Amino acid sequence: MWSLSDPATWTFDIDRYLNPFIPRPPWRWIPYPVAHFLGHRTQPQKSVGNLVITFWAFVGIFVGLLIIELVTKHVPVFQEHDAPITVASFGAAAVLNFYAIDSPLAQPRNTVLSQVFSSAIGVGIRKLFELSPHYASIRYIGGALSCAIATAVMALTKTVHPPAGATALLAVVNNEYVPLGWWLVPMVLLGSVLMIAVGLVINNIQRRFPIYWWTPEQVGQALRRSPADEEVGTGHEGKMATPSSASFRDEPQVIIRRGQVIVPSGMYLTPEGMNFLEEISERL
Repeated sequence: MWSLSDPATWTFDIDRYLNPFIPRPPWRWIPYPVAHFLGHRTQPQKSVGNLVITFWAFVGIFVGLLIIELVTKHVPVFQEHDAPITVASFGAAAVLNFYAIDSPLAQPRNTVLSQVFSSAIGVGIRKLFELSPHYASIRYIGGALSCAIATAVMALTKTVHPPAGATALLAVVNNEYVPLGWWLVPMVLLGSVLMIAVGLVINNIQRRFPIYWWTPEQVGQALRRSPADEEVGTGHEGKMATPSSASFRDEPQVIIRRGQVIVPSGMYLTPEGMNFLEEISERL
């Protein structure tokens, strides 16, 4: 029953509506050497020391940003609009995508979609504020508003990626991005995709990236239920769930299985913490 005091009343989970229509990972049809560099593993991932993590983060950040800058510099349409060689927020994104690669904030869904949403919101807010004759004196309000809106959109779409908040802000307050106009959106999209592509190569040499492409939860047609099933609640194996077990399932959980650690979206673990959980999963 709907209640103002019930946390479920104030909870929106977009994956509840999207996951039934997201295809299951196609690992069975992809050669394993290719799947390996797409983040798939058939055996538990071995833990590595922090020196190894730091080394590959150094290599990945250097190579990733270098490629983004070189490619952006040679895209004619970007140069015609006096685009900078990169978006400043990619520096922070690189730290996530090459060091904290176990974090939900660094997975492809978050990395790419957040930047697209935020750049579009930033450009849209700036163009809206430019309609005012007092634009110069109220521009700072537009910057704060664009970052706030971008954060809300990322939260509701489960695509939170902190560097994207900077993208939304910079799109309004930084004069370097003004000549680009709406071309800022494909520019950050290209940069985000290139960063993921480099991450697939560098991060999978001794580590694993991504942990998942869309969500660690179940996806696919099997999740589609009838209204009656939704009301009662059905477990993954088809067993009817009691109200207490259904509410328990709604709580954020860290799931540890043999060879697999699933961390809920929005929870950040340091690489050392993730290594500890992976060691536990290998002993199961």
